[in-house]
Amino acid sequence: MDRTNQPNVIFLMTDQQRWDCIGRFNDQIKTPNIDKLAAEGIIYSEAVCQCPMCVPSRNSMMFGMYPSQIGVRTNAGGLFDESRLPSVPLPQMMKDAGYFTAGFGKTHWNNGFFTDKPSKRGFDVRAEGQPRKSACYEYGATMMDDEGQDPEGLKAYFEEVKDWGGGEENYLGYIGCTSQLPKEHHRDGFIFKKCMEFLDGPLPENQPLFLYLSFIKPHAGFNVPPEYENQYRLEDIPDLETPPWEEEPDTHVRAMAEVSNALRNRHEELKAHWKTLTSEERRRTTLRYWANCTFLDDLLGQAVEKMRQRGLLNNALILFVSDHGDMMGERDYRFSKYCLYDSSVRVPMILSGNLIPEEKKGAVDQRPAELVDLIPTICDVAGIKVDPRLPGKSLLGGEIRPGAFSEFHGGGPEVPQPAPAWMWRNKDYKLILFRKGTVLDQTPLRGELYDLKKDPDEWYNQYDNPEYLPVKLQMMEQLMNHIATVYAKGPAFGDVKGDLKIQR
Repeated sequence: MDRTNQPNVIFLMTDQQRWDCIGRFNDQIKTPNIDKLAAEGIIYSEAVCQCPMCVPSRNSMMFGMYPSQIGVRTNAGGLFDESRLPSVPLPQMMKDAGYFTAGFGKTHWNNGFFTDKPSKRGFDVRAEGQPRKSACYEYGATMMDDEGQDPEGLKAYFEEVKDWGGGEENYLGYIGCTSQLPKEHHRDGFIFKKCMEFLDGPLPENQPLFLYLSFIKPHAGFNVPPEYENQYRLEDIPDLETPPWEEEPDTHVRAMAEVSNALRNRHEELKAHWKTLTSEERRRTTLRYWANCTFLDDLLGQAVEKMRQRGLLNNALILFVSDHGDMMGERDYRFSKYCLYDSSVRVPMILSGNLIPEEKKGAVDQRPAELVDLIPTICDVAGIKVDPRLPGKSLLGGEIRPGAFSEFHGGGPEVPQPAPAWMWRNKDYKLILFRKGTVLDQTPLRGELYDLKKDPDEWYNQYDNPEYLPVKLQMMEQLMNHIATVYAKGPAFGDVKGDLKIQR
C-alpha cells in the first residue's frame, strides 16, 4: 500500500451531545469551533446512533456492526475475549494500514472486567481520564490517577459528584452545580492535557496519524466550570414543553418500563423530583447542559488549532460525532437516553478537513446516516479495503439508503432482556416496532409511527391511523429488507468458500 499520500484521520467525539446542541442548529448554543468544522465540511443532519446508550453505541461504531451483530446490546455488555472479536476494531484497522494511532479519552469498550491486561485494541499511545481500577482501563494506557499524573484532581472531581449516582445521572447530577474545580482537574481537562502533550511533542515521521480525542461530557453530571456557565443568561433559556398526556401511551418505552425495574425507577425518580422544581430551576439544568457543550467545544477548538499549527491538517479528514443524545426532560420529564425518540437517538455528525471538496463545504446532507458509516468512510479516504460484512456506507459516496436503523434492548443487566425495539427513520417519518414482555415472550408486534414534519416532538402515534397505512407498510418493508440483507452478510466462515482471512 502506498502510504505517502494517506491522509491523517482526526476523530473527535463527545458523549451524550444532542444533535441539536451545536450552534449550527441552535443559535443560542455557543459552539464556534464545531460550527467552524461544519462550515468547512459537511454536516449530516439526519444521522442516528445504532443504540441509544454508551457501550453498545460505541462498540457498534468502533467495530462497524450493529449491536445485535456483535452481541453488545446494553451498557452491561462488552466483548471480553480478544480472540473472538467480530471484526477488526477501528484503531487496530488503522494500525494495520500503517497509521500511528493515538487515543485520548473515552472508548467504553467495557473489556476490562475479566482480565488484568485489557487490550488497547490497536492504539500505540493511550490516555484516559478514569481510574486505573475500573472497567475503562486498557493495559499500557496512562490513567488519570497514575503516579505523576493527576490522582488528586481525580479524587477532587469524584468528591464533587459523589452524591450524583451511577454515571452521575440521578436528579442531583442533572441539577448540577457551578464547579469549584479548575477545568484542569476535570476528567475532560486531563484528557485534553494528554492530547496536547502529544501534539506538542515529536510526531511520528513517515507515517500517517490516526488521532482519537473523545470527551466524557456533556453527559451528566452538570458540574460546569464557571467560565462556561457564565456565558449564558438564565432568562434566555426556554422551559420544557409538556406532552398532551400525563402517562406514557402504548409505546416502546412503556413496554420496556414494564419489564425493566431499572428503567422504570430511573424515570419515576427523576420525574418525581422534576415536577417539584420551579421553571427557573428546570431552565438552569438546560443552561448547564449547554454550557457543558461550550466547555468541550473550547477544548476541541484548541486541539484542532494545535493540529493546524503542526501541519497535521494539510492532508486530513476530520470527523466529529457524539454517541447518542439526551432527552433532557422532554416527554414527561424523561432524562438521559434509553429510548428511540429523536432527542436520544439522533447525533451530530460532521466531516471536515481539506479532503472535503470545495463545492461541498458548508453543505447539509439530509440523507439517512448512521454511526456505522464512519468506518467505511475512513476506509474510503485512507485506501483501506472495507470488510464486506459491515452494514455501513461511505458518507462521501453517492448512495442513498431509504432509511436509518437503530435498536434498543433495555438499559442494563436485566435477565432475560426486554423484547427489543427496532427503529427505521427518514427525515419525514419514523417507524418503531416493538413487543411487550421479554425476549422469551411471544407477544403480538406493536408499533409507533410519527410524522416528523407535523409532529417533531413525536407525541402523536399514527401507527393505527388508516391515513398513514401506505407510509407504514412501505417503512415496514424497508426495515425488514434492511435487516434481512444486513444480517445475511454475516460471517461466512463455515461456508465452503467462506473467506477465513476476512477479519485480518
